[in-house]
Amino acid sequence: MRELKTFTIPFVGLKLGKHQFEYKIDKAFFDFFDYQDFETVDVLVNLELNKKTTLLELHFQISGHVGVSCDVTNEPYNQPLENTFDLVVKFGEAYNDEEIDLLVIPHGEYEINVQQYIYETIILAVPTKLTHPGLEDGTLQSEILDKLEELSPKENKEKKDNEEIDPRWNTLKKLLTDK
Repeated sequence: MRELKTFTIPFVGLKLGKHQFEYKIDKAFFDFFDYQDFETVDVLVNLELNKKTTLLELHFQISGHVGVSCDVTNEPYNQPLENTFDLVVKFGEAYNDEEIDLLVIPHGEYEINVQQYIYETIILAVPTKLTHPGLEDGTLQSEILDKLEELSPKENKEKKDNEEIDPRWNTLKKLLTDK
């Protein structure tokens, strides 16, 4: 995959200690990954890189919102996002990213690209079921909701109490009691 230069951090020139990086993520970032589930994106990523003598510690913190459609009503809304992710970067013989929160890069490397980690942190912050906030508190007015209400089964207890049971069912009920 091609890398975006904006998300490449050259750590060789940095002093030991903590360094702050800030990224503003928009729809173009997800277009690069060919991810089409978001209609709008407004996410801020704060990345704290703690450079130590033998390793790097990266702490990602995301906040913002993405424009999605409700799974029930298909109404668009802004889903708020909050998430954090910690990554440890060590130096070794060969590149290895098999662990979720550990990355091993070769000794000669002088920069790290964090675009994939930002992408995954944002995607994992989105809930699996997207529900419009107006649906939960009852303030959402939608044609789909009106149709669902119209087609939902309605119980009428008075009708059930007054309704006489079909005599054929009584014969079947005897089978349950005749054991």
